[in-house]
Amino acid sequence: MNDVTDLSPTIKPKSDQLNADDLLTGSMDVKITDVKGGSVEQPVHIHIEGQQPYKPCKTMRRVLISAWGANGKDWIGKSMTLYCDPSVKFGGVALGGIRISHLSEIQGTMNLMLTASRGRKSQVVIKPLIMEDIDLRVVAKECGYSEHDVCHTYNPPMKSFNDITDISGCAAFLQANKLLNKE
Repeated sequence: MNDVTDLSPTIKPKSDQLNADDLLTGSMDVKITDVKGGSVEQPVHIHIEGQQPYKPCKTMRRVLISAWGANGKDWIGKSMTLYCDPSVKFGGVALGGIRISHLSEIQGTMNLMLTASRGRKSQVVIKPLIMEDIDLRVVAKECGYSEHDVCHTYNPPMKSFNDITDISGCAAFLQANKLLNKE
């Protein structure tokens, strides 16, 4: 290794999963490519682009199910921000763990009171993740809308997707309408 301009690969743990140590240098936005069942100890394996699988703890699984529903296949294509929380304890010792701070396709900030340990709850706050590279054509199609429908119901009406300046807001609106129309 002659190039020392980025030494971060030298500290990656040798593991079959994403670890809190992988996030010591900062949070990471990831896109879910698949969700599979695992073992009794780690029952959910979330496959993400370009990384080892993320195997969320029970608290983070509760967050994901609260936000996106219990069907893991519905999570595919969605995104989240993962970070290392150094206060996470295992066996009474603060070793650090992976937490979620942001999720795509949620309508607003989520404030959840979840069990932290026996008899003790703590607040978990999850914020909406706005992806910068949103393709409105793809979002509209996934939500069952044509470009014409979206542009003519937009206030004020637009001629094409290219005229819409608040792309993330429009995408969130389409996704929220899809969820409302499902119920």
